[in-house]
Formats: sequence, structure tokens, C-alpha cells
Amino acid sequence: MIAVKRLATDMIELLFPELCNACGTHLYYGEKQICTKCLYDLPYTDYHLHSDNRVAKQLWGRLPINAAMAMLYFRKGTKVQNLMHSLKYKSQTDVGLRLGNLLGDKLKLGEAYQDIDLIIPVPLHPKKERLRGYNQSEFIADGVAEILDVPVSKSHLLRDKSTESQTKKARYTRYENMQSVFNVNDKEQLEKLHVLLIDDVITTGATLEACGNALLNAGIKKLSIAAIAFAE
Repeated sequence: MIAVKRLATDMIELLFPELCNACGTHLYYGEKQICTKCLYDLPYTDYHLHSDNRVAKQLWGRLPINAAMAMLYFRKGTKVQNLMHSLKYKSQTDVGLRLGNLLGDKLKLGEAYQDIDLIIPVPLHPKKERLRGYNQSEFIADGVAEILDVPVSKSHLLRDKSTESQTKKARYTRYENMQSVFNVNDKEQLEKLHVLLIDDVITTGATLEACGNALLNAGIKKLSIAAIAFAE
């Protein structure tokens, strides 16, 4: 019976092959979302091990954080961009879960991330989430939660205002656009908690700064930040 099921699986894979979301090659039996070669070849940082990494330094003086990191370096035309594009624009939400698992594995090795109480993904505006059908950061957060065994909240931090795409805007313009965009529900439930804020790609940090300030003003004890990638 097992052999029959394996044969059926092999036939489905032959007719409808699953491809690596990073490089586009055929996935072999047992591989999921990302091929083994890409898993080893991705441009990993070691930011989870160093408190003075580039992501943390970018936020120094702007946000009182416990720790901040990103797992990968992001550059245009690379496998990391392919992964993030699949997650954000091709409805490949399983990529978010897989990347979240990988991120969780890194965080388990970082001393600063050992006492996380709650994971909160950066929210999308409801209109944008309806258009896309999902919030990619929520799937990343779910993947991290599976590894850290920490609950995820998708209701405490809300995005009340819609903003234009930040991609081509200057740093200060991004900062101005993000002011008063986020709000916090049930603040008393967050008091004295160590919150891990999850994003997909960090660029200028304006979104994280706005989210972080909203959470800190709500009374959380400690704020840490983690993302899949950092755009250099």
C-alpha cells in the first residue's frame, strides 16, 4: 500500500513538478518550497549572534530595542528576492512558514531572544490585505512560533491608515508617512511582555520604528525585532 502511495506521489510530481521558489529547479522527494542546495547557498547573516549588527545599528537612537536582526541579505535579482516575491505576490504562503521556521532556528541560538512572551507580525492595512488575500508577515510569524513555541497575536497591533508604497521614497519621507499609522488594542494584555515584532524585509526601518513605538507606548516590557531579510 505504501509503495502504491509513493508511486502515485511520484506520478503527480512528474506531471505537476514542484519547483524551488529560490532557483526554479525541480524539488526532489522530501524537499519543500526550497531545494537543499539553495538552503545552504542563501546569503545568511549572523546577526542573531551579535547585538551590534547592521539592523540593530540602523534602529539605534530611533527605538529602544532589546535586539534586532535579519536572517538574510536582500539584493535585487537574487534568490532571496525570488523567495520574497513568491511569498508576497504569488500566494506561496508555505514559503513564509518555511522561512519562519528557518528564522526561528536562528533565534533559538541568540541569547537575546530566549525569553520571548509574544510574537506580533507587522500588520497590513485591511484594504491591502483584502486585495492580496493575506498578510505575508503573519505566515512568517507562524513559522517562527512553531520553532520557539511562543503564541502569535494578530489582533493587538493594527494598521489604521493606508499609505502609498514606500519602495521608492526617501528615508525621511518614509518616516513621515508612517507616523500615527499603527494602533494597539487591549493594551493591558501586553503590559510587562517581551514582544518579538516580525517583518519580511527591512529597508529603512521606518515601518518597524512606527510599530515599535506603538507597542512600547502600550506598555510592553521589552521589544525585539526579527525579519527574513535586510536590504543593504
